[in-house]
Amino acid sequence: MKRLFTLALLLGGALWVGAADKPRVSRSALTPLERSFDRRLDGWSVDEPVMLLGTTRGVYLEGYGAVFTAEMNLMPGPTISPFQPIIRKESIVRVHQRKVERLPRLREQMKEMLVASAQSLDTVPLDEKIVVGVTLFHYSWEDVSGVPAQIVMQAQRRLLLDYSLKHIDRAALDAGIRTEDL
Repeated sequence: MKRLFTLALLLGGALWVGAADKPRVSRSALTPLERSFDRRLDGWSVDEPVMLLGTTRGVYLEGYGAVFTAEMNLMPGPTISPFQPIIRKESIVRVHQRKVERLPRLREQMKEMLVASAQSLDTVPLDEKIVVGVTLFHYSWEDVSGVPAQIVMQAQRRLLLDYSLKHIDRAALDAGIRTEDL
């Protein structure tokens, strides 16, 4: 009888410990989101495309949340070469203007990525975060005023789900997303 009680106690303890473990996010859960982000970031315009440099990468950090990073060039421009030893002022102005014009669209897509990730990653606890960071490529000759080197957005998964379920409005979503321009 004593052995049966000890066995029951051990099994009950093992079940309790297993239930207390936080859910993990598998690579197979992150991969479709990575591909979706790539399509979203790369599919802007046939006439004036953006350039995705590499592919989006996602990682789950236990106790923190899911983090996705990408690198892109908002406006491919001319490069210095033996055939073009200097970049003309008109090109510098045009590339800068187009990059500044494209920033609001990039920010909007990053917010959409946050919400889509929160919906898809149902094993991320509600109190953990979803983070999207985009590093922006800059040419050595480029005017970078007003164009950050990196944009990082993060929000608690619960807030993102509340928005997707229409429990909060866009203003509350925007207020809850922490954005850093680095």
